[in-house]
Amino acid sequence: MNFTAVLTVAEAAPTGGMWGGMLIYIVFFGLLIYFMIYRPQKKQQKKQDELVNSIEIGDSVLTTSGFYGVVIDNVDENVVIVEFGNNKNCRIPMKKTAIVEVEKPEKE
Repeated sequence: MNFTAVLTVAEAAPTGGMWGGMLIYIVFFGLLIYFMIYRPQKKQQKKQDELVNSIEIGDSVLTTSGFYGVVIDNVDENVVIVEFGNNKNCRIPMKKTAIVEVEKPEKE
């Protein structure tokens, strides 16, 4: 068998299997990215939105900077006034998105 006959046989080989395998890898990595990045981020955003919507006057909150305070007023849908400390002089307006934890007061 000479060299040209080998090339002719190699060119006639089907290449459809190569594209099918590549498509499987693309689908696999697409699903991997979805389940490892997009889905957990979506769950976390939904949890944060529920937390922000549950903030009411009198709730004890923890801010992203680590300060504990009490919500004393709602300015608008995105801003609340939080009172820090016991001296009643430290009242700061802040965005609701800067609140990471909410503790409801005990009802008697």
